[in-house]
Amino acid sequence: MLLVIDVGNTNTVLGVFERVAHRPGEDVTTETARYERLVANWRVGSHLNRTVDEYGVIFRNLFSMDNLEVSSVHGIVISSVVPPLDSVLRQVCERYFNTKPLFIEPGVKTGMPVLYDNPAEVGADRVVNGVAAYEKYGGPCVIVDFGTATTFDCISKKGEYMGGVICPGIGISADALFQRTARLPRVEIRKPARVIGTTTVGSLQSGLYYGYLGLVDGILERLVDELGEETRVIATGGLGTLLGGSSHFIKEVDEFLTLEGLRIIWDRNQSFRREAAPKAAKAQTRAPAPAKPGDTGAKGPRRSLLKRGERLEVGLQRSELMVHPAIRPLTSAEIRRGKLLQLLYGNRRALSAAAGRNSAPLDARLGSD
Repeated sequence: MLLVIDVGNTNTVLGVFERVAHRPGEDVTTETARYERLVANWRVGSHLNRTVDEYGVIFRNLFSMDNLEVSSVHGIVISSVVPPLDSVLRQVCERYFNTKPLFIEPGVKTGMPVLYDNPAEVGADRVVNGVAAYEKYGGPCVIVDFGTATTFDCISKKGEYMGGVICPGIGISADALFQRTARLPRVEIRKPARVIGTTTVGSLQSGLYYGYLGLVDGILERLVDELGEETRVIATGGLGTLLGGSSHFIKEVDEFLTLEGLRIIWDRNQSFRREAAPKAAKAQTRAPAPAKPGDTGAKGPRRSLLKRGERLEVGLQRSELMVHPAIRPLTSAEIRRGKLLQLLYGNRRALSAAAGRNSAPLDARLGSD
């Protein structure tokens, strides 16, 4: 099984994918079965003060509730926008699942070019959503992720991440209203029966819901004008179902889009590693290059040959004597001229002269034969 984890500022979403049989036409000798069936998913709070063991107990209990074996997890992939939790979750995966996780970060193969001025600024979840949306719905498309912040991510027809829009989420917008007004009560965010509220609670719910819906549709209208009328709009996130159904532009609501994107990126990285493995093995089995004249063939450092505590080591690949750091390495030609013996058995004055920083020839620094 494959465990995918999406760490957000408010919630952490987990999903477990199971392998499916090979597709028709696939080579069963070279293609491994893919993780495609989502068998379980959970949502827990993202708390910075939780320890490794607390997260480990929570995750294992979630597996037990759905009758899943922790030992059956053979891979873990994580996207996180909360850096302080990265090291905690890494330890959870290694300690409780005996698996090293794959974090979505620069250097991971996603298959999607990022056209941001600074690609490192793009949140991992935004790239993951873009990968999943383009894989499932094609391009151009816009993904609206209703989370702590609401993000609008634009994908081109060629599958490029173009950029997007970030605005405050409906939850923190409501929190700001309740904190700054003494007499307005905190209400549940839901779609009211009518736009015109006849109570304080109804008026608040109408303003929050339809006011935020107007923000979403206003942004989408301008994005569609830039991308073209054929643009598809997909909603995801915790409130995607609540707001997506009333939008004039959102046509698809995909609750598990981020989890699907993590699975897709995991598969792409495993395929990349399988293709790279034979090349690496072939490079390791190549015959070693013929030795150059004067090479000693030494494979590792040798014991010190000098007495009186003087350091002398043999180079790993080149036949050079690495003496004290103040002395430059001797070349093969100098060794063949017999200066090695003079260096090994000469007096300390000769050795001191050899360690000098002047640019005089080596013969002059070591003296005559």
